This record gives sequence, structure tokens and C-alpha cells, in this order.
Amino acid sequence: MTSAPSPLADLSPDALRTAHAEFSAAYETLRSCGLKLDLTRGKPSAEQLDLSNDLLHLPDGAYRDAAGTDLRNYGGATGLPELRAIFSDAVQVPTAQLLALGNASLTVMHDVIVQALLHGVPGGERPWGAQPISFLAPVPGYDRHFTICERYGIRLIPVPLNDDGPDVDAVAALLAADDSIKGMWCVPVYSNPSGAVYSEEVVRALVSLPAAPDFRLFWDNAYAVHHLTDERPAPFDVLTLAAEAGNPDRPLVFASTSKVTFPGAGVAFVGGSPANVEWMLHNLSAQSIGPDKLNQLRHAQFLRDADGLSAHMEKHRAILEPKFDAVSRIFEKRLAPYGAGAWTAPKGGYFVSLDVLDGCAKRAVQLAADAGIAVTPAGATFPYGDDPRDANIRIAPTFPPLTELETALDGLCTAILLAEAELLLANGIADEA
Repeated sequence: MTSAPSPLADLSPDALRTAHAEFSAAYETLRSCGLKLDLTRGKPSAEQLDLSNDLLHLPDGAYRDAAGTDLRNYGGATGLPELRAIFSDAVQVPTAQLLALGNASLTVMHDVIVQALLHGVPGGERPWGAQPISFLAPVPGYDRHFTICERYGIRLIPVPLNDDGPDVDAVAALLAADDSIKGMWCVPVYSNPSGAVYSEEVVRALVSLPAAPDFRLFWDNAYAVHHLTDERPAPFDVLTLAAEAGNPDRPLVFASTSKVTFPGAGVAFVGGSPANVEWMLHNLSAQSIGPDKLNQLRHAQFLRDADGLSAHMEKHRAILEPKFDAVSRIFEKRLAPYGAGAWTAPKGGYFVSLDVLDGCAKRAVQLAADAGIAVTPAGATFPYGDDPRDANIRIAPTFPPLTELETALDGLCTAILLAEAELLLANGIADEA
């Protein structure tokens, strides 16, 4: 019976050199395979997209909603009532306060920020753009959230993200010290990339903390129905909690069907207090005479109701669960024996967050790329791409077929082990000198 490998950091210099030589040989073998694999983005696989192919045959000749409105024509700025009702429970927003719009929630978030910069928001004394603006950014977080702020010169302030949500003490201290903070990104259920689920205690704190009247929580429910286990966290009724705390206008709730049906032809949702909804509709009136209501109708016909939505997402789970199991299995086999990483085991969402030895993430990602395995750039989960520890790597296991995913993960592990051995060996040589 062979003994298990020792953690790399505990090896003697000679043993570490031996391990480095073994990892280098394994890496050269990996490079010789001529791989071309991609773990960069959290996209649905073709098999998942096939689940929604019936949308291509809908609507089934109907073109009126339940009230008899002709959906082929202009109008209907709030979106199709039947579809809004289906998603109302999932995102815990009353149908009357939930808008169904275009195909991408990211577009809606972008437009809300631009309108706030130009015109301000309810409760504010002046446009955001007339003053220095900052946003709080829980980290690790979603790079596209950060990109919107970076595009418009909004300063991003990192806040630690714990297993139960953002560090409330850190948020409170920053809000008290900096009146330029006007917003905060939040992914309350299965955060990207860690899979963290906010606790009720944290949510109540976020809607209650003292802040400017025009401070907004950008509440992105991107993964509210994307479960991987039977344990289903109930979505928070953040609007009611905020109203009870005396801050009804604080949350702006976003969601979409991007990872439910077709990302390229889905429906985005945004909800909020009556004042926020009125503000959004007023801004939309200068931008559009109504969304694509026929696309919304086909979604309503396809999903039917809240139970139909749940049943459809179970089909997604059947495809995705084995892929997330593969991440844990391969990391446990390849990295755990060497103490070479710590990773999350999310119960939903689209990503796994992997922390490697400080100072190794960029090198590991580069080694993987040189071997034909594309991984999200190290640092992408932090504002400005700056991970101060150079440790976090976002794993996106959803898109590749399972066999390709397993090959890519195994190759990434080889790159990580080599990167960590290089750094430890270099530090040991430096210490000896």
C-alpha cells in the first residue's frame, strides 16, 4: 500500500524538487496532447439549450394575451402579465411591481445605472453623475457587474463575501465613512462564483443599514431557480423587508430567463418599489414603445406556470449535477492530497470558486492556457482584475460535454500543482540564500 502524498508546503527541499520534476513531466505530456478546451464562461451547454427547442414553434398561432391585447402591436411597456406572474414567486416581487423587458438582465442593469447617472433616482437630491460615485463589490464576484461600473468611472470598493453573504460590519463601516457610495452589487442566491447564499440576518441588515436615500442594492437574482440539490433556499422577499426597515426604495431586483431557456432570446425582469417602478417606466418611455411581447408570450406558453418552471429547471439539474460532481471529485483526487486548493461545493448556480496558493493563480491559468485549456483570467472575480492574493480561479463547468470537462479539470490540476511547486521551490531557494 502506497502512502498518500504530503501537502506540498510540508515537503523537504529534496522532496519538493522531486515533486516538481514529476509535475513538470506530467505537464509536458499534457501539452503534447494538443487540447483545445474552454472553461471560461458560464454558458448553458447545447444539451441544455435543446430543452427549450419547443420555443421555436411558439407562439402557437395565438397573438393576444388573456385580456385580449394584440401583442403584435406597439405598447405594453410593463411586459406580458402572464409571464410576470410566472416569475413573480421565484423572485418574490408582486406582479404589479415586476417588469418584463428585453432579452438580457445585464442590459437592464446597465440602463438603470446610466439613468441614475443622468437623472438620479427617487429620494436623491441630484443625478449620480453630478457627484463622485462608488459601488460596493462583494468579492469574489461577477466580472460583468464590475465592467458596467468601470465603463462609467464608478469606483468599485471590494467587500469580503462570506458563506452567508457580504461582511455586514465592513459594509456598515464603509457606508458610514463614505457618502459617495450609491450602490452595491448583490447576488443573494448562489452567488457568482462561490455559490454563497445570503442569510436572512444579512439581508435584513443590508436593507436596514444607515445610508443615503438614493443608495440602491442591485439585487441580481440570476440563479434563483438554478438548483443542484433538493435543498432549495427560499428567495427573499427583499422588497417587504426593505419596506419594514423604512427603506422601501433601496432594492432593485433583477432576473432573466437567460439560463432557463435561450440566452440569446430570453426575457429580462426588473422589479422594485412602486416609486422605483414608476421611475423606470418613465425612463423607458423615452427608449421604447414596448418590449418583444410575442417572445414573452411563447415563454409563457412554454413554461405555463410556476410548477412548469420548476419542472423545466429539474431537467437542467439532471444535466448539470454530474458536471459539478466531477469538479469536486477531480479536485479531491488531484489537489486535496497535496493541500493544493480549497473550493466551494455550491448547491446551485453556475460556478465553483477555487482558491489556490497565494501568488499562483495567474501562473496556473497561464500554464493551463499554454496547454490548450482556457480558464477565466485570474483576478476576474475582483474589481479591475486585481486579486490582491492572486489566489482565486473561477471554474465554469456548465458548457463542455462531461468528458471534455473532466479532461480540462484534470489538466488544470496539473497546471496548479506545477505552479505551486514552482513558487514553493523558488521561495525555498530564496530562503536558503
